[in-house]
Parts: sequence; C-alpha cells; structure tokens
Amino acid sequence: MEDQIEIPCINFPINADVEIPGSKSITNRALMVAALTQGISTLENALFSDDTHWFSTCLDRLGIPISSEPDATRFQVTGLGGEIPAPQADLFVGNAGTAARFITALVALGRGHYRLDGIPRMRERPMGELLAVLQAAGAEVEFEGWPGYMPYTLHSRGFGGGHIRLKANQTSQQVSALLMIAPCAQEDTLIEITGELVSRSYIAITRQVMTDFGVQVTEPEPNRFQVKAGQRYQPRRYIVEPDASNASYFLAAAAVTGGRVRVNHLSAHSCQGDAQFTAVLAAMGCQVRATSDYIEVIGPSQLHGLEVDMNDISDLVQTLAAIAPFASSPVVIRNVEHIRYKETERIKAVVTELQRLGAAVEELADGLKIYPSSLNPAAVETYDDHRMAMAFAVTGLKSPGVRLKQPDCTRKTFPDFFARFFQMIEGSRE
Repeated sequence: MEDQIEIPCINFPINADVEIPGSKSITNRALMVAALTQGISTLENALFSDDTHWFSTCLDRLGIPISSEPDATRFQVTGLGGEIPAPQADLFVGNAGTAARFITALVALGRGHYRLDGIPRMRERPMGELLAVLQAAGAEVEFEGWPGYMPYTLHSRGFGGGHIRLKANQTSQQVSALLMIAPCAQEDTLIEITGELVSRSYIAITRQVMTDFGVQVTEPEPNRFQVKAGQRYQPRRYIVEPDASNASYFLAAAAVTGGRVRVNHLSAHSCQGDAQFTAVLAAMGCQVRATSDYIEVIGPSQLHGLEVDMNDISDLVQTLAAIAPFASSPVVIRNVEHIRYKETERIKAVVTELQRLGAAVEELADGLKIYPSSLNPAAVETYDDHRMAMAFAVTGLKSPGVRLKQPDCTRKTFPDFFARFFQMIEGSRE
C-alpha cells in the first residue's frame, strides 16, 4: 500500500451491508485456550492479521502444533493439556499486547527459558504487574533493559496459582492472561484486583471463551475472580464472532453521513463490550437495531454531542473522536487515561491530529473534549496505530482532503480494511 491514502469526501449517505472479519480479541484468546486443551480444536472465522500471526508463531515456536489456513480463515490447534514442549524459545510479539501478556503467562506453565521481545513501542508498554505475579509464583525474570519492560527472559518452573493481588489500572490483559492459565495451576487461583480495573469488558470476553471451552470462572466478590484447579479445557470446533471494535468504523460511517450500515453476524448478545458502541451512537441521535443476526445503525441528519465514560470501550475513543467535530455540541470523553499506554499515546495522538485538521479540542488528564468544528485538508499521522488510521478514515467521508499516512498499519487487526471501506463507499453510490 502507498505511503499515503486519501479518503473520498462524499455528499451522499452510506448505505451498506458489511461483513467484518473475526475478532482479534476472541481469536487470540481462543488460540491460547485451544493450546491448553488436550486434543484438536478448529477455530473458524478466525482473524488473520499481524497480531494473530505473532501469537500463532509463538505457539509454534513453543512446540504446540498449529496449522493455519488464511484463505479459509481457519486455525487448527493441537492442545497439549498445559505442557510446553520447547525447553527454550526466542519469542517475538510485534506490537501485540495480547500476545505479549498471554504468551508470557503461557510460558510460566513450562519449565524452561523463554525470551520475549517486540517492536520498540512494545518495549514501552507496561508488563511489570504480570511479571511480579509470576516472580512471586517462582519464576525468575531477567531484564535486558528497564525492569518491568521488554525484552526479558522468563525462567519458569510451573505456575502454582493461589491468592494473587494485582493492579489492573493500565490494562486488563494481564488479568485475562492469568485467568486463562489458572486451570493448569497446582492449586486453586483467586485473583484480587487492587484499585481500579480498566477495560472490564475484555475480562468478560475472556470468561466467555473459557466457558465455551469448558472452564468456569466465578466472581465471589466484585473484582475477585476464582478458578478451580483441575478443570480441563475441552477441544472443540469454535466459530469466532466478527470484531465489534472494527465494526465501529463502518457503523460510525452511517452515523456521520446520515446513512445506514448493517454489520452481518454481529449479535446483540455479543460477548464483546465494544458492541455497546451502538448505545453511544444512539445517544447522539442514531437509530439502532440489534438482533441475533446483525447490528444496524441509521444516522440522523445531525449528530448530537454528549459526555461519556468510555473506560469499558476505550478502544473506540478514536472512533468517537473522529466523528465528534460534526456533532451539534461538544463531545466529552472521560475515564480513559489508560489508553496513553496503548499502541501509541492515544489521547495525545488524537488531540494532535484533530488540531492538525483544524478542530477545536482540549486534552484532559483522562480524556478529551471536542467542539463542533469545520475541518481543513491535512495529512493525518497514524503513529503505526491501526485505530488511528481506521478512525480518521471515517472523518474523511465528511471533510475533504483527509489523507492518512502509513495506512498499512491496519494490518495489525484488519489487513483489508481499506478495500472493504472503499467497497462500502462505492456500493453506496449506486
């Protein structure tokens, strides 16, 4: 793909039914859990992207048999019941936070030496809380740079479980990682979250995938999660839902153009918290219809502003920010300070790029405030962050001259995003 791509500004409403690839969050969780079963699991409608590539490559390097069929969107994983065959491995996770945290926890079940590293930005993303838990459980961690950050080598001796106290105010991925390995622990595991738990909806995804493979997680008290040792994940055929986060860009396109978009096969009962983005769009004046077979959004003639706590759906901050300048009153996004530690410093990146386009915006400690604005043509930096590129593509539908730098960063979770996005536009012209 070229270094820049220009988004066509349109003067007609989007009108489309769209198909979205499988969820990255569910695919990587299903890969992890399938690797812990005793037998063969087949994952259908799985996502094939940079993040799932690095995750599946790590499983292969650990000696867990896995086959990939990208054209059929299918993985087949032969689980070994928690055994890690490779006594040592050099594992590269790219910029995939799920791979970094989940694979770190997975190798803690082994008895060997495992080095983990990622791209430069991954070396800035926090790993310390998870590693502290694993160290307390008997693992040794050898850091090559700053303690708590990649690269590091984990010298593991198995995972004991027990009562774990954990901070989760920057990411919930480490909670998910520990939950998924807990059935293979030597004793029951109780994870107690101290302080704030961010992105709780992703814990719900983890619990659902674990349940689907036969393991129960209980929450005897708020923010205390218990997993009984000795439970066994059961191999199975598993169908991955469409990615609700990636669906948001298409639904936002309907919202901002006064059009209609239906995302097929995404259910109103989805385990993905980001499917609830439709409630935000409804509060802005959209009509929403959600069934067991699809979610549909019809945009109004004019979007309304609102103030919203997006802690549980923080991956969609950029989606909302991208359409906020076209609302009739300010849009205030709060309680998302933790997205400063994502693929890029997302609050600052969004503020910078909205200002580059001419929007009036204020950076807050835990979010941002965006005022109704007329935008100017500009080349938007994407910061190697897939969500910056996909979100500002929606902005370009309403504002002429929006160009996106390095658009191929969408390979992280949605390799053919622009092909599908432009297909939606062209189909709406008819």
